[in-house]
Amino acid sequence: MGARPLRIVRLANFVTPTSGGLRTALDRLGRGYRAAGHDPVLVVPGDVASDEETAQGRVITLPGPELPGTGGYRVLADRRRLRRLLEGLAPDRLEVSDRTTLRWTGEWARRARVPSVMVSHETADGVLRTWGVPAAVAARTADRLNRRTAWAYSRIVCTTEWAEREFVRIGARNVVRAPLGVDLDRCRPGRRSTVLRARYADGERVLLVLCSRLSVEKRPGTALDALAELRALGVRAALVVAGDGPLRAALERRAREQRLPVRFLGHVADPEALADLQAAADVCLAPGPAETFGLAALEALACGTPVVCSASSALPEVVADAGACAADDPASFARAVRTVLDRPDDERRTAARARAELFSWSRATTAFLTAHDAAPTAAVGRASRETLR
Repeated sequence: MGARPLRIVRLANFVTPTSGGLRTALDRLGRGYRAAGHDPVLVVPGDVASDEETAQGRVITLPGPELPGTGGYRVLADRRRLRRLLEGLAPDRLEVSDRTTLRWTGEWARRARVPSVMVSHETADGVLRTWGVPAAVAARTADRLNRRTAWAYSRIVCTTEWAEREFVRIGARNVVRAPLGVDLDRCRPGRRSTVLRARYADGERVLLVLCSRLSVEKRPGTALDALAELRALGVRAALVVAGDGPLRAALERRAREQRLPVRFLGHVADPEALADLQAAADVCLAPGPAETFGLAALEALACGTPVVCSASSALPEVVADAGACAADDPASFARAVRTVLDRPDDERRTAARARAELFSWSRATTAFLTAHDAAPTAAVGRASRETLR
């Protein structure tokens, strides 16, 4: 006999049709909750209200204002409306993916006696530092924010040990670890196409890929810096960028002015096409210093493509020996790329795939449900297991 079905209401800001990792994680976890027999309901902001049933469960969109300079991000700003919706939904569990503007919902859940979870998709001090706040000030500000967050929610879920550290630093005792996952069927080395690689490399010998939102905290300019450094060292490399954001125009202008072989694809909506691109590349760059997990990088690994990531982020913990980490400067990234390329192609691609296979969505869903104290309502059959992979 399984446990009774639970209504797990999930709240998330900063999600758009062109979002990357967070949108993917919400979708896959929602599907996993449904496969385990629960009733997931996702509430996100948008330009108009909507309510629909989807493969990840019910998705409710509430009108929310667009934040200037963020490239389309919106927030659930109408507290009264959201509070009424929560009361009407009567959740058994609350899961929140925003520690700032939605922190009040943890306090609501406490008063309503609803167990709640806040998912730490980024570190507070890491984000503050990427916006230019001095490290000491960022740490103090983050500690104040995190103390209030840890008090407001029943549990804090961190996807990596790196993300967990800022809560350990303040002595929080309600932190649990739950890694995210990757679609190991869609993202696979067998997608690698020499024809596609040749098209994007356009005569160059090394193809680099950046799959990222083009915003300040992701530091996409580091990828262009590394490309310039590599070419100055005689490495004939080209870069293809999959992603959009407020920095795109400036990056395109810079690539033209410096005559760098960079192709900007914008947001790649088709996940199959994105996987083909990730498999075709020789190295994936992940320069964001505040990443707490890095789903795009994990997808690249699953496709057999090694990753060079920021040593300041959580990605060295995820990538391990399936790539290399670098300090946040162009020379270090260029050296790391060359180190990866020095390994035999078959060896580095095999290592990348082997690392990714440690992160399935089935494992991630189990970890998140454990954080919710939500056991599967019945044994998950073969079809459900395939869905969760």
